Amino acid sequence: MRIVLNGRRGKVGSVLAPGLEAAGHMLVDSLDEAEAMVDFTTPAAVAGNVRAAVAAGVPSMVGTTGWDPEEFRDAPVSVFYAPNFAIGAVLMMRFAAEAARHLERAEIVELHHAAKLDSPSGTARLTAERIGGDVPIHSVRLPGLNAHQEVILGSAGQTLTIRHDALSREAYTPGVLLALERLPGLPPGLTVGLDALLRD
Repeated sequence: MRIVLNGRRGKVGSVLAPGLEAAGHMLVDSLDEAEAMVDFTTPAAVAGNVRAAVAAGVPSMVGTTGWDPEEFRDAPVSVFYAPNFAIGAVLMMRFAAEAARHLERAEIVELHHAAKLDSPSGTARLTAERIGGDVPIHSVRLPGLNAHQEVILGSAGQTLTIRHDALSREAYTPGVLLALERLPGLPPGLTVGLDALLRD
């Protein structure tokens, strides 16, 4: 697939680019040449990048967090957004939503590197949404961290902790490749969450 990768020199993009090429994808510089647009940029840039792709009739796959993708709900081409492409993180959200059906309360602690722009993280917000109700989120930003999240659930006499650690950004490549494989078959408009692709 011919791909425009926005954020190619960023923290995720610099790891993702060689992974895409190793999987047989070709990185191109223009939407005119592209079959898909992949965005790992910043909250300030992402909506404009997606608008440009939609105007060019190019499906988008977005991993940038800290923005609101709802304006693309009825886009005429596919716009796939996932706040986390690590398959383990997606499973953590799924397990937490299931556990919350059986335990009284839950709280989320998310820990990221000091340069992360959004707080709380997109993964934490989506986890809280999947659990339902008013789930407190605690955010930590410190040097030495990468991307970590735990969901702590409790009932009388017991707690359950579900935790995911992305130790390096290579953790995101398998999820991105899965999403790219499924992107041509997604309906027009917005699809949110890698979990939607793991159900098949």
